[in-house]
Amino acid sequence: MEITLRVNGVPHGLRLDARVTLLDALRDHLGLTGAKKGCDQGACGACTVLLDGRRVVSCLTLAAQCEDREVTTVEALSDGGTPHPVQAAFARHDAFQCGYCTPGQIMSAVSLLAEGRAGSEEEICEFMSGNLCRCGAYPNIRKAIRDVAAGG
Repeated sequence: MEITLRVNGVPHGLRLDARVTLLDALRDHLGLTGAKKGCDQGACGACTVLLDGRRVVSCLTLAAQCEDREVTTVEALSDGGTPHPVQAAFARHDAFQCGYCTPGQIMSAVSLLAEGRAGSEEEICEFMSGNLCRCGAYPNIRKAIRDVAAGG
């Protein structure tokens, strides 16, 4: 099937099998490798992107479902080399170790902050629970989110 994906503000005409996931379309057809293929079952959050401003796990989202919708990936967050405030806070607070989950964590944190769901430690834990970090950087991830929520 032929679809147009609008990714990071740019339309891309693609010819894909109807079963292709958004994650595979981004990585294999558009060369956007920020979103990671972790579990491929929607359980780890490494593939989190924004779809119309809301976070989704792209491994469980069909590319065909995204036609005429806005997909935002981690590649679009920095502004001319200047990191997004969440990216800067992750670096400041050492909120990553191996870095594999970091793009998904960052995209989820950006959405969490936009939704106004960073009012407490419990709220941050709850709304970041779909993003797993095998290295255990959770305390620093929460610090980074709190820092941005506080205007840092």
